[in-house]
Amino acid sequence: MLDILDSKDLEARADAIVERIHGYLDAGQRVFTTSSFQTQSLPLLHMISRVDRNIPVYYTNTGFLFPKTLRFAEEVGDRLGLNVIPLRPEVPKIKQLDRSGRFLYASDPDHCCYLNKVQPLEPVLRDHDLWINGVRADQSSTRAAMQEEEPAQFGCLRYHPMLGWNSRMVFYYRQMHDLPEHPMEADGYLSIGCEPCTMRAIGDGNARNARWFGMNKTECGLNTTLVSGGN
Repeated sequence: MLDILDSKDLEARADAIVERIHGYLDAGQRVFTTSSFQTQSLPLLHMISRVDRNIPVYYTNTGFLFPKTLRFAEEVGDRLGLNVIPLRPEVPKIKQLDRSGRFLYASDPDHCCYLNKVQPLEPVLRDHDLWINGVRADQSSTRAAMQEEEPAQFGCLRYHPMLGWNSRMVFYYRQMHDLPEHPMEADGYLSIGCEPCTMRAIGDGNARNARWFGMNKTECGLNTTLVSGGN
């Protein structure tokens, strides 16, 4: 367990995040968050539950998620009393094939991510002022370059309260608050997305390297396309 100074520091960090989210709400901001419902998602979701359990928690049910992820999302939502809302792609799977009849995740994963993750979230950004996003700087070079606040698309603002956290802090916060872990983590899956693109359990020193393994890709587009100025 953490020593008392570290535990106090973690709680102080969490309290500051909770207070800041309250500030956005008090200012009349229309606030939402997104979650991949991985183990690393739990501290932020716990903080959201401390602020206002009516804050929408969106996740993209792409049709390719692991069944265990879908069950975990439901369990976490029930446990924390969250307002969990699944988003679904507008484009049916039969229209997500390339000319060879293969799913786009095999031939054009960027476009697959756009159709299944980015596009469903675009109307949400249009209807809200603030997107609470749980990216951490230690997860990728793209995320390391982010600021705590920065513009998103459609006039929405992104707030990254977990940017300065690391995996050790996430682990101990979960221990302090008895928060569960994704059931696949026990099998070594530390970064879990859609089933076809979660290719390996262990990611060569960085958990995200297990995603889209062998491809020149580290992000699904939520943290590139939906940043103001993103392509």
